[in-house]
Amino acid sequence: MSRYWSAVVHGLTPYVPGEQPKLPNLVKLNTNENPYGPSPKVLAALRAETGDTLRLYPDPNADRLKTALAAHFAHFGVTPKQVFVGNGSDEVLAHVFLALLKHPRPVLFPDITYSFYPVYCGLYGIHFETVPLTDAFEIHPQDYARQNGGIIFPNPNAPTGRALTTAAIEQILTANPDSAVVVDEAYVDFGAETVLPLIARHPNLLVVQTLSKSRALAGLRVGFAIGHADLIEALERVKNSFNSYPLDRLAIAGAVAAMADKAHFERTRQAVMRSRETLAKELAKLDFDVLPSAANFLFARHRQRDAGELAAALRGRGIVVRHFRQPRIEQFLRITVGTDAQCLTLTDALREILG
Repeated sequence: MSRYWSAVVHGLTPYVPGEQPKLPNLVKLNTNENPYGPSPKVLAALRAETGDTLRLYPDPNADRLKTALAAHFAHFGVTPKQVFVGNGSDEVLAHVFLALLKHPRPVLFPDITYSFYPVYCGLYGIHFETVPLTDAFEIHPQDYARQNGGIIFPNPNAPTGRALTTAAIEQILTANPDSAVVVDEAYVDFGAETVLPLIARHPNLLVVQTLSKSRALAGLRVGFAIGHADLIEALERVKNSFNSYPLDRLAIAGAVAAMADKAHFERTRQAVMRSRETLAKELAKLDFDVLPSAANFLFARHRQRDAGELAAALRGRGIVVRHFRQPRIEQFLRITVGTDAQCLTLTDALREILG
């Protein structure tokens, strides 16, 4: 029946998300979900919102959430007019590509990065060029000092986990005053520096974050962007030409509650970071090269054993990690940091597999 497809659909190569296996007693370390549940205040807010009002449309502007986000980041000078929200950071990024990165010159992003970026380019007909990471899998700011139609990269990068300093990102911003520079901070709360303080002096900077990772709301789908009001207006124009009610009542209520519970956020993110450092040391003992990570995952390769074979052997023991079959990183595994018990199950299995 593909004869009914449009030419655009025929040319698309869709994004493939991390597998969500239906296996019993699974140790799921492949999609960077938070091993700890959301704040109890979120669950209470969701229960309170579940009632007769669900027959009514949500606030199309999600003003309550924008106000909560602006208040949370007020020490950076953020106001509600500088905040945009959407169904997870993926939807926010989709609007970013169409609103800010579709220009005659190519958009630039790393050769090893979030694999949704080239998918958006294919969907919207955006020309792009990839910029190789260094041999140490780092972003080199000077490599982005060239003509472009926009720049986007995650910080920390995914799937490598490596982070840039604020000074390095400001180099990129300063070298590209006529291009939008989008910093995707999905994992920033696990050890990297946010560049939100740079927005006040760089009107070309847009910062994108999500509540899926550090606030354990992957199932609720809430993402946001913060930048100069002119950039936000562009995103709103695209959003209101696509979906006038992107966030539902439950998402708004849960997200507001999550931002309010700073104690839960701090306690759980610190737990993930402690577990990450312990897991990195244990993997090193098992002869893995582990990249420095500022995210809630590790990117590691064994010095002797094939990554695909290791991933398959782990799966046979009910442990799922992510293996990317692409150039330069085909021998790496991306391992989500789970609870200490999950990490121990992983390393015990690896000892058995490695003999």
